[in-house]
Amino acid sequence: MGTPLIARLVAAGHDVVATDLLDRRSVVEAAGARWVPDLRSCDVLLTLLPGNAELAAYSPVDCRLWIDLTSGSFDAGQRRHDVPHLDAPMGGGVSAMREGAITLYVGGPASLLASATPLLRSFASTIHHVGDHGSGYLAKLLINLQWFGHALLATESLLLAQRLGLSPDLMRSLLLGSAGDSAFASRHLPSLLSGDYLRDFGLARCLEEMESVERAASSAGTPHPVTSLVADLHRSALAHFGPVDGELMGPAWLESQAGFPLSDGR
Repeated sequence: MGTPLIARLVAAGHDVVATDLLDRRSVVEAAGARWVPDLRSCDVLLTLLPGNAELAAYSPVDCRLWIDLTSGSFDAGQRRHDVPHLDAPMGGGVSAMREGAITLYVGGPASLLASATPLLRSFASTIHHVGDHGSGYLAKLLINLQWFGHALLATESLLLAQRLGLSPDLMRSLLLGSAGDSAFASRHLPSLLSGDYLRDFGLARCLEEMESVERAASSAGTPHPVTSLVADLHRSALAHFGPVDGELMGPAWLESQAGFPLSDGR
């Protein structure tokens, strides 16, 4: 996500300086930004980190505003920092970033968001202000949880359909527009049926997000048996496949248990 983000910011006319724990200087410079091995100060700081461990260890540099685009946990948003900041996790994936069509879920003061909006419009077409610090993180994680749950339930349903002679491709066409329809069924199920497990994001990171929701629900005292079941299935997938890339490795684990993959009939 970082590379197309840089390209969008540069294309919008911003003076972009970038760094990374990995030596990605050539990629950064090819995108039109300046590379520095160690960033010490800037006007607006945008961070995009792998997950909660990296976010917890990170200390923002001297800046007027820090905007974190990481899919962090609710409790990460509650930590105090010495610089004004917003949590603004993203929805939409790499293709949406390239097109400038990212959705942002922003937590923090409305005044800070107002000042940052022209910059954020460089890559985001939809910006939701959802509340105080941490609310953006929480909203994004809850949306992702719904998606992971839909993916597992759709896979279970279609494995049964396929086993009993009903084509998964036909079953998907019946789901569309029905009470069982979802964003997963309409937009992402075709990938699963073609054997594409969406390798842009790691299985371990998917599980980390679900465990963040589990912690938040436990702290809030709200029931979360379905959340824990979704997380448990992904824990089993991680134990079976290891820390591979793939947002649909939970469904892949169900396919493995069934002994056959879903097929679109091609």
